[in-house]
Amino acid sequence: MRLSKDLQVKLKRFRRDRRAFYSFLFISAVFLLTLPAEWICNVRPILLKIDDRLYFPILFSYSEKDFGGDLLSEPDYKSERFIRLLTGEKIKPVALDDFGNRGGLDLGLGDFEEEEPVFPLSLEDFDDEEDFSIQANDSNQTHSKGPKDFWIIWPPIPYDYKYIPTQSQSGRVVLVAPYATRSADGRSMIPSSIKDKHYLGTDDRGRDVLARLIYGFRISMIFGISLAVFGTFIGCLIGGVQGFFGGLVDLIGQRLTEIWGSIPRLYILIILSSFLVPSVLLLFGILILTAWMGIAAYIRAEFLKIRNLEFVKAAKGMGVSNFQIMRRHILPNALTPVITFFPFEVTAGILALVSLDYLNLGVPSPAPSMGELLAQGKNNLHALWILLPTFTALTVALTSLTFVGEGIRNAFDPKRSA
Repeated sequence: MRLSKDLQVKLKRFRRDRRAFYSFLFISAVFLLTLPAEWICNVRPILLKIDDRLYFPILFSYSEKDFGGDLLSEPDYKSERFIRLLTGEKIKPVALDDFGNRGGLDLGLGDFEEEEPVFPLSLEDFDDEEDFSIQANDSNQTHSKGPKDFWIIWPPIPYDYKYIPTQSQSGRVVLVAPYATRSADGRSMIPSSIKDKHYLGTDDRGRDVLARLIYGFRISMIFGISLAVFGTFIGCLIGGVQGFFGGLVDLIGQRLTEIWGSIPRLYILIILSSFLVPSVLLLFGILILTAWMGIAAYIRAEFLKIRNLEFVKAAKGMGVSNFQIMRRHILPNALTPVITFFPFEVTAGILALVSLDYLNLGVPSPAPSMGELLAQGKNNLHALWILLPTFTALTVALTSLTFVGEGIRNAFDPKRSA
């Protein structure tokens, strides 16, 4: 598709604004790099080769039985149990509780010696049955089947946004800094979390900060862009109808818009969150209710101005329908404010999501969020490895989008010469 001369001139004007152009390239490159976050930060290996057989855990789910174990659940690929399974070492039995969950309590007859039994049971009642504890241990004991020939390809960051490790080389899991720190008693040094490949440390639950930052940045960008796209579409529709028809339609539409805009979004969110299950879709739906109002006002003004021009009157005289006139003749000439304000709408969407997440009203845990990381940084001011990278990433992203918006606004300004 060939671009019009006017659009080519505006694009050249945008490229000449180096600050805006390089900001656009930077924010686009970072966003594209975070899109395949599962291939960058994941607790599942990219490729696993065992005895001349290839596995792709990053794409498919496998049970422990697929690797020679006894459990039907998916293994923890970073656990000592899985490594022992591959090397052929003896694996400790998995204790089960009364509900079949791993890690249950190991109960014996001695735990009930000081209490009177509720039912009069005796040892004879169990003569015809095998010992329960032996069954439990036998059913969960993985027998050594010899070492396997294997190798693993891990993602660059071998953690996802919600994985909590159970052990570490530094001796700590929660709030581990990416540099050596002193212990609470000051007698010893805690090694850097980089030894465990936590390149930006861990948060207050032991999750990898860099992985949560990458996933959170992707969610914020997708959320902001989606909110701007849907808000622009609804705003163009409502503002275009008001501006094209004018009169009573415009008057009623403006009054309803003013009434709707006077309702605070935060109150709507709090009320709906009190009886609805919080989710990203719910948050998106609430924010989209008012995200269209700004662009609708600009589109309405453009339609009011263009509808009285000669080419619109000529189209009406030729019998072209109102919808076709609005879509093919007026809207293309009214898109300047839409394109100009789009980066600022993305910025507003990101800020709204981060603010609500900071107040614990956004996406539910354990979903990654930049606002939740900022809240953790506020609650743990000594953990600068949480606060500073998150604040820097958010500031750089919003500043770059602002520069892009200013560059587009200057490029589409009709008062500026080519």
